[in-house]
Amino acid sequence: MGSTNFGNFDAFCRDSTLPVCNVLSETHTQRGGWGGCDLQGIPLSGDRYLGNLGSILLCGIAIAVSILLLLRSERKKAAVGRREMQLFLIGYIIIEICEIFTVGEFPLSATVRIAFTGIHIGMIIATTWILLLNAIVGYQILDDGTPLSLGLMLISGAVLFIGTGYITLDTGYHWTNEFVPDPNNHYRNIALYVLYQLAPLVFLVAFYVLEAILVLRILGEIRPMIYLTGAAVLFALGQIFNYVISPYICNGTAGRIDGALFETLFTLLAVVTIWIFWSSITEDDWPIASQPTGYP
Repeated sequence: MGSTNFGNFDAFCRDSTLPVCNVLSETHTQRGGWGGCDLQGIPLSGDRYLGNLGSILLCGIAIAVSILLLLRSERKKAAVGRREMQLFLIGYIIIEICEIFTVGEFPLSATVRIAFTGIHIGMIIATTWILLLNAIVGYQILDDGTPLSLGLMLISGAVLFIGTGYITLDTGYHWTNEFVPDPNNHYRNIALYVLYQLAPLVFLVAFYVLEAILVLRILGEIRPMIYLTGAAVLFALGQIFNYVISPYICNGTAGRIDGALFETLFTLLAVVTIWIFWSSITEDDWPIASQPTGYP
């Protein structure tokens, strides 16, 4: 693995604004030995600055919209997976709160920023896992909304959150020196690479596949696939802006904004579209399996 880029974060942190870079940087900010375009932000007193105001504002909007969806979900009393969808929305709200202080580069001490980063990355993997389990809930293997269904979701999500959070915090605080970032080795961290970069992507792809099978094979419908695919496209656009286009935006605006702002926006739109998709397949007028399929 030493001759490959697998596990390396220097190029990612050079071109993108990612929460993981806070625990890899020597200064525990988005600025590190990887170089690249630095966000200039808004200067504050004491040589501090508010790095990413646009992302902070969008995070606030995302939190407000998610709370609205949470309340709207509560009104869908007969909807399959209502509580499970609410757990996903709660996870997303926590992610956006953390993003204000990690990606938003809100002025904090290094110790506090590392703590928020640990929670942020832990919640990313736990929330994408919960979203995957939401797809499984649609198959009614277990009754939705029961203590067993919610308990399994919470316990498995908590295991992922604690494990990922610990590795992230150990990387930043150097508790065991097992995950100390090495600038001479491209800031390589195999554990965080798998947990932060790969695992959520696997969960999201599995969610899409399971939901597509449910909609096309069991419900026999086409319309919900428009929402599901739309959510996938919106999420992919956010990642493209953050990982590919970001350095061009940053350099082109002299460090005023970068792709992280658009990643926050498109991820919010993807979450809203996922909620619309879920709402559309929990309507009362979908046909049951024993009836001819088609539009009601």
